[in-house]
Amino acid sequence: MCQGLGYQPNAPQSSKEPVYSIECLKDNYIRVCKLLPDGRQLLVCGEAPTLTLWDLTQGKPIQKGEIKSTAPACYAVAISPDNKTCFSCCSDGNIAVWDLHNQKLINQFQGHTDGASCTDISTDGTKLWTGGLDNTVRSWDLREPTQKLETYEFTSQIFSLGYCPKDDWVAVGMESCYIELFNVNTSITEKYQLQKHESSVLSLKFSSGGDWFVTTGKDNQLNMWTTPHGYSIYQSLEAGSVLGCDISEDDRFIITGSGDKKATLYEVIY
Repeated sequence: MCQGLGYQPNAPQSSKEPVYSIECLKDNYIRVCKLLPDGRQLLVCGEAPTLTLWDLTQGKPIQKGEIKSTAPACYAVAISPDNKTCFSCCSDGNIAVWDLHNQKLINQFQGHTDGASCTDISTDGTKLWTGGLDNTVRSWDLREPTQKLETYEFTSQIFSLGYCPKDDWVAVGMESCYIELFNVNTSITEKYQLQKHESSVLSLKFSSGGDWFVTTGKDNQLNMWTTPHGYSIYQSLEAGSVLGCDISEDDRFIITGSGDKKATLYEVIY
């Protein structure tokens, strides 16, 4: 059981200079830096019709390739557990499916009527979940790529999404400031709506164990919740809009990136 979360502002500071600086996407805004499951490759994309793939095993980042998309921007990506396939959420509403080894487009899922904004993949790699600016969440069976499983409608644009690795829960963060959890098991009708944010919920991430998740928002907040009932575990107020977050694989650390150009590291204390 998580008893709290702490941040050590007086911890020793590392060098302010980056180990490496990667020039990519030219002058375009970067939305995604995604480390592949093998920890050996990095995918970068954003407000450009280009995804770049980097090799991190050569002492310094080496560009492996560049993938050209027909959409003007990519908002989010998910990577298959075997590192072979990338699913990119495009600004035109499509989900582009890429062969990362050959760096080629192999499929495209069509369904969202506005930009596809967020995505997550099940731990076994069989289901893909996407959220969109068309107020819907869609699920796709990756064993049958032409079959769209379900469409879930909401009252607000979907800005963030996560699939619980422990149970069949999906959580969505919305432009309206609400978070909704629903169970995708058709025999369970439970659904929860959570509210602590005062503005758009910009990012959402489940812990590896699935017992809790975190959300961040335009209101400068980081919130930590239990799964699925949404009991509040912890809340922190940062100096700027908290644009993104991630959780370490061992669930011991949370990191956020905010609009004041700072990354904040939190330690989870059990």
